Amino acid sequence: MSELSAFRFPVTPTHIAIIMDGNRRWAREKRKHVLAGHRYVADVLLEELVEHAADRGIKYVTFWAWSTENWKRTKEEVSGVIRIFQHILKKNIDRLHRKGVRVKTIGNIEAFPKEIAKGIRDGVEKTKDNKRITVILALNYGGRDEIIRAVNKIIGSTVIPAQAGIYTNNFVDSRWSLPRAPTRGGNDKIVYKKDFSRYLDTKDFPDPDLIIRTGGEKRLSGFLLWQSEYSELYFTDTLMPDFTPEKLDEALADFTQRKRRFGK
Repeated sequence: MSELSAFRFPVTPTHIAIIMDGNRRWAREKRKHVLAGHRYVADVLLEELVEHAADRGIKYVTFWAWSTENWKRTKEEVSGVIRIFQHILKKNIDRLHRKGVRVKTIGNIEAFPKEIAKGIRDGVEKTKDNKRITVILALNYGGRDEIIRAVNKIIGSTVIPAQAGIYTNNFVDSRWSLPRAPTRGGNDKIVYKKDFSRYLDTKDFPDPDLIIRTGGEKRLSGFLLWQSEYSELYFTDTLMPDFTPEKLDEALADFTQRKRRFGK
């Protein structure tokens, strides 16, 4: 047990998001099958981290489980991860449900086989009234993909009319504005920054306070591009299968030392 395990942090993030990196390297180091790291995280570690986060008072945990770029991996690995998703849906969702965990997803799940997509939707529906903690699984998720899908939703909807007398090249900000430029065909509709979030996959969740990336890489790789504007970032060399609740506490301890200014 670590020294931090009994410590109550003075500041707890509402929402943490984890970029789960290092499963394959962990498997190679252990001389195990390439899927061994994925299986261990899915079968054991994910639930331990969720339990620990809930005990710490964290309300939302996002796990980036599958990127839009991961389809480029070998056919064997892709098929294996799909089977792991099936296992999660059959067993892990029930266990999480019994523990009061609400499961939600972000990303384009329709790219998965039909039975997987249906299982994901069923899991979300089954746990929708749980309130202890919300686990958000980022499945077939990419930040650029999310933004493109949001823009396409806006194109197909009624865009919010612009307020008289303000215009910016991209999104309206009430503090900084210029006279509105004329629009083709007399259409004065424009998208407001504060409203754009309503079209994102994460529209029902707060932005992450803390983003953790395991595995040693120091980049977000397109994760939560819009939502990470004021997120604190924590990078660790620890591979994901070794990212225990004690390692999570180390990240939380680091978070308590940050002074968040939100641009002020």
